Amino acid sequence: MPGPERQAAWKTLSRLASELSNTPSATLLADEHRNAALRLDLPGVHLDLSKQRLGPAVVAALLELAEQQGMAAAIDGLFQGAHVNTTEDRPALHTALRAGPGEAPADVEAAVTRTRDRLLRFTALLTRGDVRGHTGRAISDVIHIGIGGSHLGPELTVEALSRRDSPGPRCRFVANVDGDALRSALDGLNPATTLFVVVSKSFSTLETRVNAQSARSWFLERTGSVGALAQHFLAVTANVQAAAEFGIPETRVYPMWDWVGGRYSLWSAVGLPLALRAGPEVFLELLEGAHDMDLHFRNAPFAGNGPLLMALAGIWNCNFLGAASELVLPYDRRLRLLPDYLQQLEMESNGKSVHQDGSPVGVHTMPMVWGGEGTNGQHAYHQLLHQGTRAFAADFVLTAAPDHQLAGHHAWLLANGLAQSQAMMAGQEAEDPHRRVTGDKPTTTLVLERLTPYALGALLALYEHKVFCQGVIWDINSFDQWGVELGKRLALPIHEALSGEATPAGQDASTRHLIEHLRGRQPTG
Repeated sequence: MPGPERQAAWKTLSRLASELSNTPSATLLADEHRNAALRLDLPGVHLDLSKQRLGPAVVAALLELAEQQGMAAAIDGLFQGAHVNTTEDRPALHTALRAGPGEAPADVEAAVTRTRDRLLRFTALLTRGDVRGHTGRAISDVIHIGIGGSHLGPELTVEALSRRDSPGPRCRFVANVDGDALRSALDGLNPATTLFVVVSKSFSTLETRVNAQSARSWFLERTGSVGALAQHFLAVTANVQAAAEFGIPETRVYPMWDWVGGRYSLWSAVGLPLALRAGPEVFLELLEGAHDMDLHFRNAPFAGNGPLLMALAGIWNCNFLGAASELVLPYDRRLRLLPDYLQQLEMESNGKSVHQDGSPVGVHTMPMVWGGEGTNGQHAYHQLLHQGTRAFAADFVLTAAPDHQLAGHHAWLLANGLAQSQAMMAGQEAEDPHRRVTGDKPTTTLVLERLTPYALGALLALYEHKVFCQGVIWDINSFDQWGVELGKRLALPIHEALSGEATPAGQDASTRHLIEHLRGRQPTG
């Protein structure tokens, strides 16, 4: 597939960007036919792209670009199990984790169903009190140990969807190898009523391995029972042998598969904390929302395809309007971890610099993703957004109805979200240049009727498919992450030097100096 910049539609878009540069967003919004075409009611989500700087001619050229880049065949290949992860020669079948009967390859469907049944059965037994700790006491707390895709999705969904009256045990999450993270998570817990969930496909991810070993030591120091490990630890991994050596029997191991990348794994047994905390029905409803978004993405015509239109708006902003960053602004505190989740999903997927064939990408790919919750950001970085010099795009995520009964709060929250997107679009004229706001900043607004498991599942799947479409447009592999491996490899000899097991010989001058400065200041043991 040739790079997008060599397609005829790309050249058309370059011309249209120049022509549109002097057209105010308010002028675009005066076209109600245009506005209607950019507003879609998707499964669980109302999508409003009308504040994007998209005219009808731009949308037509973007859709033509998608056609020229083989989008239809790419979508079919994704769902049919084609080896879309070309550098690792494997499919990316995360959609099979929430597929309906007969919608995924038979062997994959059987494995998914078997694992999900086990997971839900275990969850039900633990919630009823039939699964207990080694002293016979019920499990009251879960420590989930993972990092990256094994951490971000479970923590986001547990925080977003659990309530004070949720039926299951409380969940705490540990990802950072910083010992203070684990110390804080363990503070006040009773080992007799604590369950540890260790999530790592290889069971060797450095941060997860170190945290799991320390958690194991904490447990053994307080119980003195190696045999009790089997009742207080379970694993989600592809490495059953390593889990067994750790002390976790095969009956407490849930599989991870090569055809699911970490950042797409929430829908598998990686989502166990949500099922444990909020209940099996909540987990299943999350899957249902994602599945319905999958069906929309697979079947909707391109002009009304929500994930594709979001992806194309992002391409337009990044490659033609110069937006080097993309903000995620959830106006619902329960979604405050959404920017963190999307940072990994989007930047680890599409932070690439070569095409599928290994040739250099001739255009910019993924912008930086950042953001934060609601009105807090307005008193932190929104000043830069309104009057700074950097181009950006933003997604506002709103919930139409709250789940609390505090009068007035939610109307103010929504008013602030709508006002910020309006200000970014309209700007402000003023004689005093210090009060002038340029406006014309492209934004998208996504509205969930309520923050339900179904709506959240649909929202996350919407972003997954947006990422996939952008990878197709840029002709890059959205499913590998080789750049992440470099730092991991370099950390090994540095750790040996810091620990005194080796000399810092062979390091660059700066790193060698820092190792020597830090060596001897490390805690022992």
